[in-house]
Amino acid sequence: MPMRGPTIAELRTLAQSYGLHCDDDELGKYCALIAAQADSYARLEQLAEPTLPVRIPRDPGYRPAPEDNPLGAWYWRCEIKGAEGGPLSRKRVAIKDNVCVAGIPMMNGTAVLEGFVPVVDATVVTRLLDAGATILGKAVCEGLCLSGGSHTADTGFVRNPHDRSRSTGGSSSGSAALVAAGEVDMAIGGDQGGSIRIPAAWCGIFGLKPTWGLVPYTGAFPIELTLDHLGPMAATAADCALMLEAIAGPDGLDPRQHAGLKKQPYVAALTGDARGLRLGVLAEGFGSKRSVVSRSWVRR
Repeated sequence: MPMRGPTIAELRTLAQSYGLHCDDDELGKYCALIAAQADSYARLEQLAEPTLPVRIPRDPGYRPAPEDNPLGAWYWRCEIKGAEGGPLSRKRVAIKDNVCVAGIPMMNGTAVLEGFVPVVDATVVTRLLDAGATILGKAVCEGLCLSGGSHTADTGFVRNPHDRSRSTGGSSSGSAALVAAGEVDMAIGGDQGGSIRIPAAWCGIFGLKPTWGLVPYTGAFPIELTLDHLGPMAATAADCALMLEAIAGPDGLDPRQHAGLKKQPYVAALTGDARGLRLGVLAEGFGSKRSVVSRSWVRR
């Protein structure tokens, strides 16, 4: 529906209600400015909204009972089998719960969104299924993905499988815990300020924050355009590379991705040859007698 701009009389009444005194010449200039904005909105109404494919049918799954979810890492359980014979066939995958999976509830760690069920698959979900992965469910993430710990999700603590008195780190807390526990082979994580790297380190797995725009963020709950990343988490570097090959590359929808973006053969790059590699060491990061992250907020 076209947006109608205000008349001079309507603007005069509005200005008077705020104690502003404008003559008709000033009000006419404001009318012209508002009309230009209205034209922009009208143009947006003419554009067709892009749709994301949902090619593989699935059942709605279920919320696991606490006794079946001792780490608190699963938000939702399901089983969506991907294409036969792909590079990720027989790989079990968890999806961080800030990423849309059609027909499967998505909470993003907060009760505010509880009950929301996406109708589309995020680009990374489609690519994983096309590559043959089996999605086993949604992994708990921290409340709105805003914590580096694992204590802020409204579903409760996510516990480190190596020591359940300790934190997994966050915000991809469930993803890291499920990989470390061997419940899945790999998981999608999300990273703005360490949300893949922190839980991967604390749980002893591999996690990669890809370069900006390499993996499309389409269909994931955003925090801020210049910070949002999705990336692989896995038990091995080889599986991280394999997953990255499946999900990287432009999708034509994510404005983070530049026109010349291309993915690389990441698995082939794992030669084990470190000759010529130069490492920088942050001196201030070593030498402390006490570890500030040795204990978590999580109680037994």
